[in-house]
Amino acid sequence: MSVSEHDRPPPTPGPGAARPGLLFLCVANSARSQMAEGLARMMLGDRTTVQSAGSQPTRVNPYAIEVMRELGVDLAGHASKSVDAIDPATVDTVITLCAEEVCPVYLGRTRRLHWPIPDPASTDPSLSREELLRRFRTARDAIRARLEQLVAGEPAE
Repeated sequence: MSVSEHDRPPPTPGPGAARPGLLFLCVANSARSQMAEGLARMMLGDRTTVQSAGSQPTRVNPYAIEVMRELGVDLAGHASKSVDAIDPATVDTVITLCAEEVCPVYLGRTRRLHWPIPDPASTDPSLSREELLRRFRTARDAIRARLEQLVAGEPAE
């Protein structure tokens, strides 16, 4: 199967070149985009500048912190950020992670991917802690699978 330009992994810069930039974008920058940022940093190391942001940032969800800790990724020091705070010069690829809500628009000239992953967060008081953890693990694992495809140069959309 041939891989289109749209599906290629972030480029690896030559010596002295700036690192390519990857931005994960959702609404609250509290769960999916934070988990994606942590996973991408773990998988890509210093080959790529990885950021996350949201159109209505809140705080990093404690369940996101907990399920990422299971993989050895520490999100405890992360903070939710506004997309307005992102320097467009640092972004080559934007990945939106919204499913049922309206995704924020990123106006920079960049490659765009959309991974519609349902928001694991919920304010439903009937959901147990175990159910919430299951939802967050499901979202985390879906993001990780997409990132593995992206890094391997396979279509990740």
